[in-house]
Amino acid sequence: MKEIPVATLKKAFALFLVVTLLAGCAPGNPGSTTPTIEATDTSVPPTATITPTVTEIPPTPTPTVTPTPEPVVFGPADFPEGVNPLTGLEVEDPDILDRRPVIVKVQNLPRTDRPQFGLSLADLVYEYYTEQGTTRFTAIYYGQDAELVAPIRSARFFDIHINEMYKGVFVFGGAYYLLLNRLMESDFADKLIIEADRWLPAVRRFDPGARNYLSVDTAALQEVLEKNNVDNTRPNLDGMLFSPEVPDGGEDGSQVIARFSAAIYNRWDYDPETGRYLRFSDTENDITGGENEVYEQLTDALTEQPIAADNVVIVLVRYEIRDPRADAEVLDMQLLGQGPAYIARDGKLYEVQWQRLNRDSVLTLVDAEGNPFPFKPGQTWFEIMAANTTVTSTDTDDDGKLLWRFDFHSDW
Repeated sequence: MKEIPVATLKKAFALFLVVTLLAGCAPGNPGSTTPTIEATDTSVPPTATITPTVTEIPPTPTPTVTPTPEPVVFGPADFPEGVNPLTGLEVEDPDILDRRPVIVKVQNLPRTDRPQFGLSLADLVYEYYTEQGTTRFTAIYYGQDAELVAPIRSARFFDIHINEMYKGVFVFGGAYYLLLNRLMESDFADKLIIEADRWLPAVRRFDPGARNYLSVDTAALQEVLEKNNVDNTRPNLDGMLFSPEVPDGGEDGSQVIARFSAAIYNRWDYDPETGRYLRFSDTENDITGGENEVYEQLTDALTEQPIAADNVVIVLVRYEIRDPRADAEVLDMQLLGQGPAYIARDGKLYEVQWQRLNRDSVLTLVDAEGNPFPFKPGQTWFEIMAANTTVTSTDTDDDGKLLWRFDFHSDW
């Protein structure tokens, strides 16, 4: 065995004593040598509560519904200032309505007298049967003037009704003696304008192509009326109802033919672009009853514009003989009361009733219940046809469009 050096043993013994002494000095429970271990706090600190930020979203605004404007309706009474009671249109100068209408008798046959001058500027135009297969026009100017209306021709008994209704000054070229007596005895005798020096320069001769027409300038006539002390006070012309809204009901009214005779027939074609009816007139006689009708569009020789109407009204009345002579065809008509009528407007045709309850009432329209039926604002042409007129409608080849025929048949 190897002998451990004494020096080494001394060092080991000294180290043992030091360790023993240190252990004796350590704190602790008596009789226990296990050191006390303090517990470590392992709890997780509370997580901070995060309050979410609430972003308020504004409510979606309810869209504003713009109400559809109500159509402007005028009449049948209390027309506003500046609104023409014969057209339902506002005029440029309201002062023009502070007068009487100018009523003018205009030629339609022979065809060489076409196109006439100034018809496109009239508020109302009446076409009616005169005699021997012919028709004439009575044009009424109120909301605007025409510097030239021609050719002016002689009056008929029908013109008494027109003057009673519209209470105007009447420009004409003469009359059959029975009628002239009636006119001179009427309440409007002082408002008859016939060719005479006193009416110059408003009423004068006009000679296109050596035709020697009688003509009138409706604007110049106003000064002449004042000069001759003619009562030109504005009359009451209430009665017509106007609305731009297309009435309910009705049938397609794309084409309307008013045939008075083999010599006089006309067609009204609806033009969707303008919303008006364009007039086409006969160019030759047709003795077939309609199979060989030939038309051409009618224009105004003054304005060079097509003759067009916003309303075309077919009025059925009873014609009457006013001259007992067998060879005479001097006619009047029953245009007082109520009777059947048709109106074409906005491409549709409506069956209505014409109405004139008093002699000084304007001609107007009512529906089946007696309520006023609205005209479209604008110009109106009246076709005054006989009570025996036949009414037919036929399909055309254009998507269900209808052609309406009104064939005049005498009832005397």
